[in-house]
Amino acid sequence: MTTTAPRPAPSADDSAKRGLAARVTLGRVFAPVPSEFLLIASTALLLTGFGLVMILSATSAAADPYAAALKQGVFALLGVPLMFICSRLPIVFWKRIAWPALIFATLFQLLVFTPLGIENDGNRNWINIAGFQAQPSEFLKLTLAIWLGFILYRKRTLLADWRHVFIPAIPVAGAVIATVMAGHDLGTAMILFLIVLAALFFSGVKLRIFILPVILSIGAVAVLAITSPDRMRRFMSFISEDCLADYYNGCYQPLHGIWGLASGGFFGLGLGNSKEKYSWLPAAANDYIYAIVGEELGMIGCIVVLLLFALFAVGAFHIVRKTDDPFVRITAGAITIWIVGQALLNVGVVLRLLPVFGVPLPFMSQGGTSLLSVLLACGVLLSFARTLPVKTSARR
Repeated sequence: MTTTAPRPAPSADDSAKRGLAARVTLGRVFAPVPSEFLLIASTALLLTGFGLVMILSATSAAADPYAAALKQGVFALLGVPLMFICSRLPIVFWKRIAWPALIFATLFQLLVFTPLGIENDGNRNWINIAGFQAQPSEFLKLTLAIWLGFILYRKRTLLADWRHVFIPAIPVAGAVIATVMAGHDLGTAMILFLIVLAALFFSGVKLRIFILPVILSIGAVAVLAITSPDRMRRFMSFISEDCLADYYNGCYQPLHGIWGLASGGFFGLGLGNSKEKYSWLPAAANDYIYAIVGEELGMIGCIVVLLLFALFAVGAFHIVRKTDDPFVRITAGAITIWIVGQALLNVGVVLRLLPVFGVPLPFMSQGGTSLLSVLLACGVLLSFARTLPVKTSARR
């Protein structure tokens, strides 16, 4: 018969070590975060919540007034936790997935040219899988920004030579943009090109290198506009001095957007009291959600939206300014220019300062994949923000 010796009782030193380890673990979880983290996270949550309210209001005149808002709410419930999960990932993770993420996103975009693809208003940029509709090009924006940040970071000592600036960044980015242009989505292609320019700018390359890409892009946009009757119609309605003469064609949507903003005045008609949403304003919950904000909440509501995007830009650009990591600076700068630049383009279209591009307002326009991609991008920015130094009060 064998007997086992009784285990010794835990000593006070062992208990103290376990307690110290638990305190260290909790300290890492609840460690203070930089102010940039709080600013980006709070503005992203406020804009997302604001967008859900406005989508519910803009679609309240539909046959099923809650369907669009509930669907957007599902993506918000999925995207917000993913944003905070991404915020916990280290910088090395984003560097490692740069190539696989871009390849996967490009293959996902190519699905629009299969039987799964859907064509809408001349654009083939959506897919439908088991009743679920998505826009794959939205994920290209984030993955392209991360990939460009990684490539330009690896070549940071060689960027004085224009060949190292352009290869492989320009050919690969051009191929990615070509997959979007093949579906005739000029608005998304312009945002992708803006991301490329932003990444090159924040990498510190010489400004004269931008001349050739800008000239080529302007020429490409001009050719695409001339060769497309729909784009040419929208551009001609934009420069027309008498837009009412073309009311039932190219000027119908821009005019109703302006009329919605004008009828809101300073304080607005009140939440839910929009008149344009009753089948007058096309894409009221999508590209023209800002017009519904102005109509129902007036100039005050429009200013609040712009201030939230301004605060978001302040927090994001602080990351660009404070970081010592070139990868973080390039990627954060490209993501910030994408989100803030797209918001300004959308507002400019609604105010009729720009021709109609068909780009959504980040966080707020109806579209689950658009919201999900923007929230994931915010998660990347939050991950970068955690690497910044935190100011804490000195303790004795």
